[in-house]
Amino acid sequence: MFRPPFLARVAAGAAVYALEETRRLPTAAMNFPITAISQMLQTTMHVQQFVTSLALKGDAVFERLSNSPVEQPEWATFDEDLGDEQSSGDDFATAGRTSRFDLYTAEESTASSTNGHVAPVQTITVPEITDPEPVAEPASDETVPVEDEPAEIAEPEVATRYDYANMTLAQLRARLRMLTVEDLTALLDYEQRTLARAPFVTMLTNRIATVRAQ
Repeated sequence: MFRPPFLARVAAGAAVYALEETRRLPTAAMNFPITAISQMLQTTMHVQQFVTSLALKGDAVFERLSNSPVEQPEWATFDEDLGDEQSSGDDFATAGRTSRFDLYTAEESTASSTNGHVAPVQTITVPEITDPEPVAEPASDETVPVEDEPAEIAEPEVATRYDYANMTLAQLRARLRMLTVEDLTALLDYEQRTLARAPFVTMLTNRIATVRAQ
């Protein structure tokens, strides 16, 4: 197989590369702003990191040259430091102020207030409180009269025959034509003396008037 010289192959490859880059040029042109901005941000961050590292190294150099202890500012105090200082100061002040009067106890003060004598204690007896006995009310001579119970009303024979006590108004209307004037009068009198139901009284009264008018 014939193989072209090296320069010919390089030229052919360059032509193919140029053609491919030309085809990808629109896409690369669209992505170029975004790529440029990202590259610029990355470069800026790297530069800032590099400058910061240099500043830290410079601080280390100056600290070695000066060798002076760092003074703690006045406002940088903690509760533990204040607690230790106050406790040491209080102990010193208490030790300096201690005298024989501070050893005066409560027992000595109690004994001196009573002059060595014990004060007598008086006991107070509280009388017991008892409930007063109830006063019996005098019996009343007046007696409450007892009402006499009404005498039982005798049920007439016609009421017993037709079971008038359990009869409805419709049942009474159906049986009116079979009753005589004496039966109607007896039922009316019995109704008025017992239940006195207005519909029953009216129906019996009208039927009696009708029968008598015939």
